[in-house]
Amino acid sequence: MVKIEFLGPIGKAPVEMDAKSLADVAQKLKEDEQIKAWLPKCAVALNDTMVSDLSTPLKDGDRISILPPVCGG
Repeated sequence: MVKIEFLGPIGKAPVEMDAKSLADVAQKLKEDEQIKAWLPKCAVALNDTMVSDLSTPLKDGDRISILPPVCGG
Protein backbone atom coordinates (compact mmCIF):
# COMPACT_ATOMS: atom_id res chain seq x y z
CA MET A 1 0.00 0.00 0.00
CA VAL A 2 1.10 3.55 -0.71
CA LYS A 3 -0.29 6.67 0.91
CA ILE A 4 -1.35 9.65 -1.19
CA GLU A 5 -1.70 13.04 0.48
CA PHE A 6 -3.30 16.07 -1.11
CA LEU A 7 -1.77 19.36 -0.01
CA GLY A 8 -3.03 22.93 -0.03
CA PRO A 9 -6.43 23.86 -1.39
CA ILE A 10 -7.26 20.43 -2.82
CA GLY A 11 -9.00 19.68 0.46
CA LYS A 12 -9.14 15.89 0.29
CA ALA A 13 -8.20 13.48 3.06
CA PRO A 14 -5.22 11.17 2.42
CA VAL A 15 -5.96 7.84 0.78
CA GLU A 16 -4.13 4.53 0.60
CA MET A 17 -4.06 2.22 -2.39
CA ASP A 18 -2.17 -0.64 -3.95
CA ALA A 19 -0.01 0.65 -6.81
CA LYS A 20 3.16 -0.53 -8.52
CA SER A 21 4.02 2.78 -10.22
CA LEU A 22 3.02 6.43 -10.30
CA ALA A 23 1.13 5.63 -13.51
CA ASP A 24 -1.13 3.30 -11.48
CA VAL A 25 -1.75 6.09 -8.97
CA ALA A 26 -2.48 8.63 -11.72
CA GLN A 27 -4.95 6.27 -13.39
CA LYS A 28 -6.83 5.67 -10.14
CA LEU A 29 -6.88 9.36 -9.21
CA LYS A 30 -8.33 10.29 -12.61
CA GLU A 31 -11.44 8.32 -11.60
CA ASP A 32 -12.07 10.80 -8.76
CA GLU A 33 -13.88 13.85 -10.13
CA GLN A 34 -12.69 16.06 -7.24
CA ILE A 35 -9.03 15.24 -7.96
CA LYS A 36 -9.15 14.85 -11.75
CA ALA A 37 -9.23 18.61 -12.43
CA TRP A 38 -6.20 19.21 -10.18
CA LEU A 39 -3.88 16.58 -11.67
CA PRO A 40 -2.64 18.50 -14.75
CA LYS A 41 -1.70 21.47 -12.55
CA CYS A 42 0.06 19.65 -9.73
CA ALA A 43 3.59 18.57 -9.00
CA VAL A 44 4.26 15.20 -7.38
CA ALA A 45 6.67 14.22 -4.64
CA LEU A 46 7.61 10.68 -3.70
CA ASN A 47 8.89 10.45 -0.13
CA ASP A 48 9.68 14.20 -0.21
CA THR A 49 11.55 14.05 -3.55
CA MET A 50 10.03 15.71 -6.61
CA VAL A 51 9.33 13.26 -9.45
CA SER A 52 7.86 13.60 -12.92
CA ASP A 53 8.27 10.15 -14.49
CA LEU A 54 5.02 8.19 -14.25
CA SER A 55 6.93 4.93 -14.71
CA THR A 56 8.59 5.50 -11.31
CA PRO A 57 8.17 2.24 -9.35
CA LEU A 58 6.57 2.28 -5.93
CA LYS A 59 7.08 0.06 -2.91
CA ASP A 60 4.96 -0.69 0.11
CA GLY A 61 4.94 2.26 2.53
CA ASP A 62 5.81 4.97 -0.02
CA ARG A 63 4.24 8.40 0.49
CA ILE A 64 3.09 10.40 -2.52
CA SER A 65 2.29 14.07 -2.14
CA ILE A 66 0.13 15.88 -4.68
CA LEU A 67 1.28 19.52 -4.67
CA PRO A 68 -1.01 22.14 -6.23
CA PRO A 69 0.41 25.37 -7.60
CA VAL A 70 0.54 28.16 -5.04
CA CYS A 71 1.24 31.83 -5.05
CA GLY A 72 2.20 34.08 -2.26
CA GLY A 73 4.50 36.78 -1.27
